[in-house]
Amino acid sequence: MKNRCLAPVALSAWILLSLPAAAADWPNWRGPDHNGVSPETGWISKWPADGPRQLWKASVGTGFSSIAVAKGRACTVGNRQDVDTVYCFDAETGSNLWKYSYACPADPNLYEGGPSATPALDGDRVYAVSKKGGLYCLDAEKGAVVWSKNVAGEAGAALPMWECAGSALVRGNLIILDIGAAGVALDKNTGQVVWSSGKESGGYSTPVPASFDGTPAVVIVSWQTVFGVEIKSGRQLWSLPWKTQFNLNIADAIVSGDDVFVSSGYDRGASVVRVKGATVKVVWENRNLRNHISSSVLVGGYLYGVDGGVNDSGVATLKCLDFATGNERWDYKGLGGGALMVADHKIIMLSDKGELVVADATPEGFNPISRAQILGGKCWTVPTLANGRIYCRNAKGDLVCLDVKGN
Repeated sequence: MKNRCLAPVALSAWILLSLPAAAADWPNWRGPDHNGVSPETGWISKWPADGPRQLWKASVGTGFSSIAVAKGRACTVGNRQDVDTVYCFDAETGSNLWKYSYACPADPNLYEGGPSATPALDGDRVYAVSKKGGLYCLDAEKGAVVWSKNVAGEAGAALPMWECAGSALVRGNLIILDIGAAGVALDKNTGQVVWSSGKESGGYSTPVPASFDGTPAVVIVSWQTVFGVEIKSGRQLWSLPWKTQFNLNIADAIVSGDDVFVSSGYDRGASVVRVKGATVKVVWENRNLRNHISSSVLVGGYLYGVDGGVNDSGVATLKCLDFATGNERWDYKGLGGGALMVADHKIIMLSDKGELVVADATPEGFNPISRAQILGGKCWTVPTLANGRIYCRNAKGDLVCLDVKGN
């Protein structure tokens, strides 16, 4: 009888060990679910001391755009001599499939400048946002312009001090941007403005998809306010005043059911609010997690993110907070104002000095599994994991692709 009970258990374990790794594209800023979490499993998290094998490298120019990967293509944007270039590489080999350039000043202002938005890959199109509020729709195969639009100019919207940094969010036939008082939406096929929200400056974040009372919506962190906005009409469903020194609302909101997390640097802090109709109730608010540039990630009921950062007082610190209470579970100093994502319940973080680190995403503590110096210079850009490869870049545009593919 004992052996009969053990047999199904052993068989189940064998099946689990035999399952292939699950690869996944990362087609836009913050990944397929717009939350910094990849569904990819089976990638190699334990590396030799010198890190994963480098598959290829490239130079893409100044900027902070991350890397979007879909259908075998890897895209990012950089600036040289006041010209932005959208690069499309073969994701596996690094061969340059195409590139498209447009005039745009780098506008360094207490940092190197250059583009911050990440391209969005959607079907046979690539959508890129410039610092000046331009939107470029490119053919994904050849890089030819399908249409382009000066979105900020057409909407008459003011640009924030450090200009546009948010990426394009594609929802159905619409592209939604953090431009104007509470966003703007365009028809993704034609570039026609479907709705806009006013001429005030937007923020630096990317709209996040949500649903409130069954209404498809986005959450937009604007320059002084967090908005819940109906996708199809631009109608404001609710709002939360959120003022920050220098109006630097950069990190994306995180949505979990009816709860919305928002965080900003310069000692502003973080909050979770609960949305019921047009009513917004504060669940908690404190200064335990002050996201300056890098957005946090929510996994298993816990937030992982960088507290403080560039020009903030104190030392930038990686932290874990309980999403329900805002209580701090642990902190770790040593990675600076870097950026992180999560895959297979593991944190993948690139420090601000180019050290790539993997650790279990657990509230019990920060215990690195692997770490390796893979880049030099300033690194504020979040790494990308897609199909067994990790893509990282620095501010001056050194881009590396690393092999972490499992069996």
